[in-house]
Amino acid sequence: MTTKTILATAAAIAAISTAVPANAAYTIPANQAVKNIVLVHGAFADGSGWRGVYDNLTKRGYRVTIVQNPLTSLEDDVAATKRALERQDGPAILVGHSWGGTVITEAGIDMKVAGLVYVSALSPDAGETSAQQYEGFAPATEFVIETTKDGFGYVSPEKFKAGFAHDASDNDVAFMRDSQVPINMSAFGTILENAAWRTKPSWAVIATEDKAFDQAMLFHMAERIKAKITKVSASHALLMTQPTVVADTIDEAAKTVSAQ
Repeated sequence: MTTKTILATAAAIAAISTAVPANAAYTIPANQAVKNIVLVHGAFADGSGWRGVYDNLTKRGYRVTIVQNPLTSLEDDVAATKRALERQDGPAILVGHSWGGTVITEAGIDMKVAGLVYVSALSPDAGETSAQQYEGFAPATEFVIETTKDGFGYVSPEKFKAGFAHDASDNDVAFMRDSQVPINMSAFGTILENAAWRTKPSWAVIATEDKAFDQAMLFHMAERIKAKITKVSASHALLMTQPTVVADTIDEAAKTVSAQ
């Protein structure tokens, strides 16, 4: 090999190294037991909010499924999640954002669920409702919900950016605001029959600038379920604005339960 060839090869390697960011995701081991991830969105949204997390995890080699909750009742959302779990070819990590935490708490007793990840999410106990989790904590004054005549809730358009996604771009905020999926507000009063976190290992990602919940409430819930907690400076829309942190936590959960 000539000196000129060696120098050219070295330059090419350097260019490749520079192009790959230091925190680039690595492909998961072929023998890793848990390779399936199921993502459950929350209220006032749909599955598209998971796109950044989906892209990150699929690049690592995970098989990712995104549930589309109808948000018509807890029962309906749990059924949608169970349908997704039935399609998995092995054990899975079940992930929920916000209201999605209530859904994975009920649906997570499924035998295919190896672990749970709560992304600024609710985590009631069996015999409790989602609404009860707010008792004793400061109200989320910037997260304003407007209710329709038939009992479905939307986040106020005027308060959407401040309350839901202050760290997202104006274009993203506008799209999320105008594509909201309303939730049947009665769902927050539904009593859970099961609490998967009592038997499944749990992780929690908490957005420290989340305006949808009192911070004390988020930490209280995560600590009660004995979740391993990761904090990140972000809004309630952390699944969109901090997808790498969320994906890293999901990856950690999958690797941890695979090693057990």
